[in-house]
Amino acid sequence: MNILVTGGAGFIGSHIVDAYLERGHSVSVIDNLSSGRKSNLDPRAVFHHVDIRDADRVRAVFEQGKFDGMNHHAAQIDVRKSVADPVSDASINLLGVLTLLEQCVRTGVRKIMFASTGGAIYGEQDYFPADEVHPTRPISPYGVAKLATEQYLFYYKTLYGLDYVALRYANVYGPRQNPEGEAGVVAIFSRKLLAGETPTINGDGKQTRDYVYVGDVVRANVLALDLQGSCTLNIGTGKETDVRQLFSTLRALTGSECREHHGEGKKGEQLRSVLSADRIHSMTGWRPSTPLEDGLRQTVEFFRSLKTDGAAHSH
Repeated sequence: MNILVTGGAGFIGSHIVDAYLERGHSVSVIDNLSSGRKSNLDPRAVFHHVDIRDADRVRAVFEQGKFDGMNHHAAQIDVRKSVADPVSDASINLLGVLTLLEQCVRTGVRKIMFASTGGAIYGEQDYFPADEVHPTRPISPYGVAKLATEQYLFYYKTLYGLDYVALRYANVYGPRQNPEGEAGVVAIFSRKLLAGETPTINGDGKQTRDYVYVGDVVRANVLALDLQGSCTLNIGTGKETDVRQLFSTLRALTGSECREHHGEGKKGEQLRSVLSADRIHSMTGWRPSTPLEDGLRQTVEFFRSLKTDGAAHSH
């Protein structure tokens, strides 16, 4: 297949690009490099330094590319930023998406894989783990935009026959995750602990998340290429881990001796979030195969290697 990966220089997107190339697909990438890095990209991918909100340049990429499929990972991913600036969040996570979808229709793209979100779409859960029929009650503009995109995908499917697979991710972590932002607690903690700094745990640290390793997420994106029809699928482990457990595992893996340091709780932060992946398992056989400690070890090793590579990687 000839596939466009938006956000393909980013954390999850660049791993998906690698996997698609490995399987012999042609891959083009759109990324504005706001959080992605050119150094994440395999040189065999055709790279377009374009913002998905730039309709003229997006149109040119689609006309040139003649894509069979699009994997959409370009997004504003910070929940707190979306709360602080809902308009900016929507300009990327809604208007940017519509710009892409219009070009998909115009140029005959047949299939879309969309990086949606589990936690932010379900809100405070009624039951644990949440499956795909759990009520959707997003409490952040980020979650609202992801849910609205799923509804738009349904609309484009109904009107134009554009097939889609919406993958509702749990908390994805692993190598190449950006440790500079607010999102991505594993990356932030790993980098700080390796640097001899003390990370801050928000509130009592008892809030739980479902941490799924990026390699497992990539496998789901590969399997999604072969799914017939359209569907929404959770991608998670079904296991809850609280922030204190995460901190103590990372502290052991980094060899840090720093103590737990707690800051204020964040307003509107979910208390518990965990996803059931039974549906994708029954459809494709997918299960997460990376135990949390193994995934955390690989993530720590990645950040350790960046550190030892010295100034060349100080970005």
